[in-house]
Amino acid sequence: MLQKLPIGIQTFTKIREENYLYVDKTAAIYRLLTTGDYFFLSRPRRSGKSLTLSTIKAIYQGQREFFTGLWIEDKWDWETTHPVIHLSFSGIGYQTIGIEAAIEAELRLVGEQFGIELAQRGIDRLFAELIRKLAGAQGRVVLLIDEYDKPIIDYLDNIGQAKVHQTVLKTFYSVIKNSDPYIEFLLITGVSKFSKVSIFSELNNLADITMNRQFVTLTGYTQAELEQSFEPYIADAAVRLGLGQVELLARLRHWYNGYSWDGHTYVYNPFSVLSFFLNAEFRNYWFETGTPTFLLTLMREEWLYELNHLTVSEQTFSSYDIEHLQVVAILFQTGYLTIKAKGDFGIYTLDYPNAEVKESLLSYMIADLRNDQALFTKPMVIQFYEAFNTNDIQRVIDLVKSIFKNIPAQIFLSKAEAYYHSLIYLVFFFLGQYAESEVNTNNGRLDCVVQSPHHIYILEFKLDKNAKAALQQIKERGYAAKYTADPRPKVLIGINFSSQQKTVDDWTMEMA
Repeated sequence: MLQKLPIGIQTFTKIREENYLYVDKTAAIYRLLTTGDYFFLSRPRRSGKSLTLSTIKAIYQGQREFFTGLWIEDKWDWETTHPVIHLSFSGIGYQTIGIEAAIEAELRLVGEQFGIELAQRGIDRLFAELIRKLAGAQGRVVLLIDEYDKPIIDYLDNIGQAKVHQTVLKTFYSVIKNSDPYIEFLLITGVSKFSKVSIFSELNNLADITMNRQFVTLTGYTQAELEQSFEPYIADAAVRLGLGQVELLARLRHWYNGYSWDGHTYVYNPFSVLSFFLNAEFRNYWFETGTPTFLLTLMREEWLYELNHLTVSEQTFSSYDIEHLQVVAILFQTGYLTIKAKGDFGIYTLDYPNAEVKESLLSYMIADLRNDQALFTKPMVIQFYEAFNTNDIQRVIDLVKSIFKNIPAQIFLSKAEAYYHSLIYLVFFFLGQYAESEVNTNNGRLDCVVQSPHHIYILEFKLDKNAKAALQQIKERGYAAKYTADPRPKVLIGINFSSQQKTVDDWTMEMA
């Protein structure tokens, strides 16, 4: 009988006590605990940060009974324990009672749990008093802070409020440096590394292990962990889907693997994997847990939509100023982009981690530009696929026209070229999930190749010119030449789009 899957459960002791599946991460955690004292780890949401902290808490509390059969069981000194202050900013209620009141209430609650009476006022003095008194009563303190930046992340669409929270958090975290004599171990996790928060500006002994090769598998599932820990679930899913295990594993990699922080080691998102094995259905799970509204706004402001194979410098991964948000950096930190390669001179290549993230973000980007709902994006793209698959070119043209119909004319005309190129690019790039679409850009002009099972379509789009010129460009530049050896018929299609009419006003086609 299969163990229960711990979807949404982030408490280590509950997972072990109630016989949920646990992927053994204790070797990596042991390496962290024996490497140093003060650490910061950035990972996207739903990647296992909270469970990691919960596991560390159980270790320092000496709860050996929960580690039976795990790697660390006979490696740790279970007789030596430390008090643990475990704070999570995901559920302290700052959105309802205000951030300072929420932090104060949480500190007093922790004090009560340890039987410590707190007399100071102000969150910084309360925090310092809690650490000092707890260390005096029970020994040096283990300090675990989860989602330290959530009060900032949640308000990136309201920079004024985000700055207020940033100031409060700076005051709160400033206590840590002077509390060093009372702290045994510190791990702070979050999504982004924001500047002007004292844990980075004042705590100079805080090691950022986000991209440290020793700890790239601290969260997430490696391929080996997936195949070992989920072996019976893989067999069960293969039967339920009517697939061989080799094909099932290949699809799992395509959909859910691909997150990397060093460009060499890749891991799966735990939430997506657990959700897949529960449902035995390949679809988007991670993206359903949040909508990147502020990211879409930032991307629209910069008209940044071509996110595959981005080349960036290592400065992309440094601290971020909330007043001058860098959209590529935020996309990386939040998990929409990941490191695919690390080159010389501190140069990195970023790309979508996997099909799940790619399809989901493309759906939202297209919907945002079209002034439509994301749930309509994928059906529209599938209609494109079906039209090409049945060689229905008129249907293709009608669908191209439909892409723009919901955009108010005055909004479209103000950014006609950007709207046109961005939407055409995104739709045909998305189409590549189904029909091997290849989209290449050259000075803003798009040439698209769509390979269906029966034909190869080579399309050239023009804006405010004519379809004949588009077709002539396909011929002059020999776009069809690379497919000469392919026996499928080649269909050349020239399309012209009118920015004034906001529709296709001319198109033509011929066989190569």
